[in-house]
Amino acid sequence: MAMRYIGNKESLLDTIYTKFDENNIQGSSFFDFFAGTTNVSRYFKSKGYKVLSSDILYLSYCLQKAYIENNEEPSFSLLLPTLPTSSSQGIFASPLTDVVGYLNTLPPVDGFIYKNYTPGGTKDLERPRTYFIDENGGRIDSIRIKIEEWKNIGLINESEYFILLACLIETIGFYSNIAGVYAAFQKHWDPRALKPLELKSINLVKNDCENKVFCADSMDLLETIDVDILYLDPPYNERQYAPNYHILETIARYDNPAVRGVTGMRDYSSQKSRFCRANTALEDLDKVARTAKFKYLVLSYNSEGIMPQEKIIETLKKYGEVKLEQFEYARFKSNNRGLSQTKKTVFEQLYILKKLI
Repeated sequence: MAMRYIGNKESLLDTIYTKFDENNIQGSSFFDFFAGTTNVSRYFKSKGYKVLSSDILYLSYCLQKAYIENNEEPSFSLLLPTLPTSSSQGIFASPLTDVVGYLNTLPPVDGFIYKNYTPGGTKDLERPRTYFIDENGGRIDSIRIKIEEWKNIGLINESEYFILLACLIETIGFYSNIAGVYAAFQKHWDPRALKPLELKSINLVKNDCENKVFCADSMDLLETIDVDILYLDPPYNERQYAPNYHILETIARYDNPAVRGVTGMRDYSSQKSRFCRANTALEDLDKVARTAKFKYLVLSYNSEGIMPQEKIIETLKKYGEVKLEQFEYARFKSNNRGLSQTKKTVFEQLYILKKLI
C-alpha cells in the first residue's frame, strides 16, 4: 500500500533509476536527504545499496526504522505466547500478521485521537473535527496505547515496536477524512473514512547492508555524510510538510501535545524547512554541495518549484559537472486546482552533479 504524501515518488522511481543508469551514476551507498515516506530509500535498498536516510519528522523516522534500518522479519517471540491463539491469521499467518490480527480485536478507547479529531470527542467545539469517525479514532488510540504498553514492559524489541508503528501510520491514511493532507478535514464524509479501520501489515524490504537512519534536520548531518550518491528531494513550494501531516506525527509520537485552531494543529516551529523559501533553499543547496562528501549529488525537483532552474544550475556548477535530465508525468491529484485545470502534467527534473575530485 502507498501512503498518501505530497511529492511521493513511488510512481516515478523506475524512470529515475533509468536516468541514473543512462548517466552512469554508480556506487554502493545512497543517502536519502529528505526521506519522507521512505519510498525512495526502500527502492534503492531493494537494489542492494547501503542506504542512509534522514527526516525531521518523527513519523518518517518510524517508517525508516521499520523499512530501512530493519533487515529481519519480526519474530515477536516474547509477545506471541501472551496472546490468544484466536488472533492467528491461518494458513498465510506470520508472527506479524498474528500480532496485527490481535490488535484488530481491541475495542475503541476514548484516547487522545478520539478526544481531539473525531466528532464525538470534539462535539463541544464550534466546529467539531471530522478527521475520523468516532469508532476509528478510538481504535487508533487502543492500538497505539497497546503498542506502547508492550514496549514499556519489554514484550517487544525496538525493531518490532517501529514495525508496528509503521503498520499503524501506513493504515491510517486509508480511513482519514481528508482531501490529501491533514492540514484540513473534509466537511462531508469520504466513503472510505466511514469504513471500520482494519490495521494492515507492511511488506518489509531486506538487503545485506548495514543501513542507518536518522530523525534529524539533514543539514545538521552534513559533516558526517560520506556516500557515493546523495539524493535530495526537498519541498517544492512554501507549504511546510509538518502541518500537512500533524496528526500522523502526533500518532507516531503519542505525546499528548497542546493543539490549537480549527484543525487541532500541534506546534511545528522546530520542524520548518528552509527549502520552503527560494533564497534560503538556494543557500542550503550550496552548503550541501560544498560540505557533504559524495561522488554524485542528485537533486530531484519539480519544474514549478520555487528555486529557478538557472539558479540551481549556477549553484551546483561551482562544485563540478552538472547535467539536467527531465521527464513529464501526470500532476498529483492533491494539486488539481488552479493551473492544473488546464495543465495536466508537470516535469520532474533531475539535476545531476558529478563532484570535482
